[in-house]
Amino acid sequence: MSDEKRIAVREHPPSQMRRVWKAISRDRVTLASLIFVCFMLLLAVFGPLLAPYSYSRQDLFSMLEGPSRRYLLGTDQLGRDLLSRILYGTGISMLVAVVTSLTALIFGTTYGAISGYVGGRTDAVMMRFVDVVYSFPDMLLIIFLTVVIGRGMPAIVAALALVSWVSVARLIRGEVLRIKEQQFVEAARALGASHRGIILRHILPSTTGPLIVTLTFRIPAVILAESTLSFIGLGVEPPKPSWGSLARDGWALIRFNPHMILFPALSITLTMLAFNFLGDGLRDALDPRRIVKK
Repeated sequence: MSDEKRIAVREHPPSQMRRVWKAISRDRVTLASLIFVCFMLLLAVFGPLLAPYSYSRQDLFSMLEGPSRRYLLGTDQLGRDLLSRILYGTGISMLVAVVTSLTALIFGTTYGAISGYVGGRTDAVMMRFVDVVYSFPDMLLIIFLTVVIGRGMPAIVAALALVSWVSVARLIRGEVLRIKEQQFVEAARALGASHRGIILRHILPSTTGPLIVTLTFRIPAVILAESTLSFIGLGVEPPKPSWGSLARDGWALIRFNPHMILFPALSITLTMLAFNFLGDGLRDALDPRRIVKK
């Protein structure tokens, strides 16, 4: 390779993906959080295959047994293997969190982009509706929607998504208001690009960073909300387990069998911490001001 080509390669700026990965790899907490999140997602997919027993299998001769060789995390009040139920519950809790967050992200992004781009009276009316929904306490509204819609995973996803999209819409609306005044958007408009093309090709791609960070922070919030619903008996129907329902069963016997609540609580806590730490790291890595400084 000639010297000119080597200089050209050295001067070629790295892509944004490489910058983000470089920033993540330098931060040990963010990197460890990313590895843990990937592990939990894999566990949610393949956990039922790794479970030593069925989540509904009962061993009445081993009720409320502590951790042992046969039952690594112990058993519950019906003799069901706690490890198997946690593995099954991981899939249910993560599925609800990811599907709900993606649904809220899609609907909130669409709503906020239209509101911010159109502006004027349409924007005012759309955002007043957002303010009305935002004024209700989240958990109170989620419980009300769950009671109205019914129980089960589809109802939980619908109830959580109907509450979660509001914050996404407000964020995207602010980003669109800022981006649509940029010169590249004005240039596209002057060249005759359609409104749909401007939104899809020029504005929304510029909001990718905030959307990724928002998704990362939204998932642990949904995990906590779903666990709370299951804890108070409005979550998935038994005998299907989720982290919240497992914690509820353990809470009733916390004094004499602390292992029943310890492991579900650790699953919820560690997963939420990992997503929050990952969100902090991605927010710093995707910050253009930090990229310029580096």
